[in-house]
Amino acid sequence: MKTIRIGVLGASGYTGADFVRLAARHPHIEIAALAANTHAGKAMGEVFPHFFMLDLPSLVTWEDVDWTTLDAAVCGLPHGTAQEIIAAIVAANPQIKIIDMSADFRFRNMDVYAAHYGHLHLAPELQSEAAYGLTELNRDAIRKARIIACPGCYPSAALLALVPIAQAGLIDANDIIIDAKSGVSGAGRGLKQNTLFCEAGEGLSPYAVAQHRHAPEIEQEIGAAVGASIKVNFTPHLVPMSRGELCTSHVRLKGASADDLRAHLAETYREEPFVRVAPEGVLPQTQNVRGSNYVQIGVFADRIDGRAIVISVIDNLVKGAAGHALQNLNVAFGIEETTGLMQLPLFP
Repeated sequence: MKTIRIGVLGASGYTGADFVRLAARHPHIEIAALAANTHAGKAMGEVFPHFFMLDLPSLVTWEDVDWTTLDAAVCGLPHGTAQEIIAAIVAANPQIKIIDMSADFRFRNMDVYAAHYGHLHLAPELQSEAAYGLTELNRDAIRKARIIACPGCYPSAALLALVPIAQAGLIDANDIIIDAKSGVSGAGRGLKQNTLFCEAGEGLSPYAVAQHRHAPEIEQEIGAAVGASIKVNFTPHLVPMSRGELCTSHVRLKGASADDLRAHLAETYREEPFVRVAPEGVLPQTQNVRGSNYVQIGVFADRIDGRAIVISVIDNLVKGAAGHALQNLNVAFGIEETTGLMQLPLFP
């Protein structure tokens, strides 16, 4: 099979680096360029010492990459930064595939994007060419798209658990409460006071209460599945651990039981390589998926009649970002979907 030559934008961030970690052992990928403007001129092993054994290209500015020689660009840039750079890359090489881990192409409605990200969409002409990259539920669109907008980390965990049961009419899509928790790497590698060890350690803190940017993304996808505009209650929390994400979703049942939800999810994901529905009584834990591209989902009857609790766990940097991106790249290029992603979770 042809080798896929890729360039990674934002290679000095956590998601960019985790993509490099996964892609470095992929049999059909050549990492031809690594772009990180703030670290241009450095070796990747200087910025991330755990890559000491790899022979990787040195970091350069994105402007210094010859994008016309590449098959794909994988973007790990922050939202707002990615749009104009991606537009420039596509202009230089119209055949290139873009695998974007930022939020910049996730929203089909650009007004919704502007309202939640604080500025107008800077590449509106490309938005129609973007597919929402929730692999398990959108493969056909991903296979054909020029730009693949990988989901946010919280939406990845929440949507895989909720979309199938909402679409099947087993729950009330307008009565969903998502209590979400993520490791500190979800905030990125930049220096922020609230993620300093002394600030984040030995405590659990909510943030962006009633205003987190992933809520409208979750609403967009569940709404599309049920054919209606919906609202969800979504509250994220910062947990003092490096990796991991857990979403506890409280739902109102519609003529169904918790057993029905579990059975429907198990049937939906029966052939999926990375989504596992836990048997009755088994509690998903972030430790179960750490370092892997796996998702574990558990369903429990609430002690309140007519309600259920759906728990989903992922590694926020893998299935929540870099692993999802590599899975989408595999789909886009007709590569066996699990290639480069079969690492088992790390435990302890």
